[in-house]
Amino acid sequence: MAKLLHVSASPRGEQSESLAVASAFVEVYRESHPGDVVEHWDLWDGALPAFGPVATAAKMAVIRGDEPTGEQVAVWREVVAAVERFTSADRLLFSVPMWNSGIPYVLKQFVDVVSQPGMVFGVDVETGYLPLLAGRGKRAAVVYTSSIWGPEVAPGFGADFQSTYFDNWLRWAGITDVTEIRHHPTLTGDVEDSRQTALATAREVAKTF
Repeated sequence: MAKLLHVSASPRGEQSESLAVASAFVEVYRESHPGDVVEHWDLWDGALPAFGPVATAAKMAVIRGDEPTGEQVAVWREVVAAVERFTSADRLLFSVPMWNSGIPYVLKQFVDVVSQPGMVFGVDVETGYLPLLAGRGKRAAVVYTSSIWGPEVAPGFGADFQSTYFDNWLRWAGITDVTEIRHHPTLTGDVEDSRQTALATAREVAKTF
């Protein structure tokens, strides 16, 4: 039995294009993998801990080989729980709308919370970062959506720091089996055609994911 974790970064609910495509994926995944566990982590539900001064101090203590102390202990416990929720999944589905050419700030918060030393990454003084999730058979599918930017548009319509950043982070963590599902209708494109293509791709990928 495997676990699929759907991490959603859109606050728009039923109006969200990325959530609609991801929901189609999940529906087919459940049908195709009836024995698997499916969990939805809505990053806007308040469960994601903040990562401010206390959490940062705890992280630096861990990097130095020390234990968090004082008020750091409870904060670090919440961070570790978030990391374990992420790393316990065998399959990962991310629904990622484009915000200002990049990713929503709550998804960046997620990245900063779960990217912890000894759990997701290590560092070698000679070779650099060590991707600690590598070799664990994890797979990721990412739904990328945008309404103005698209692969074929002119630079005046924005740039893609959405997928370039997020794909790099996944690979940095050691997740290299990544499938992209895209929906970029742009201002002059056929929205429904793009949506149906993305939905069809999501359903097809989910069958064997």
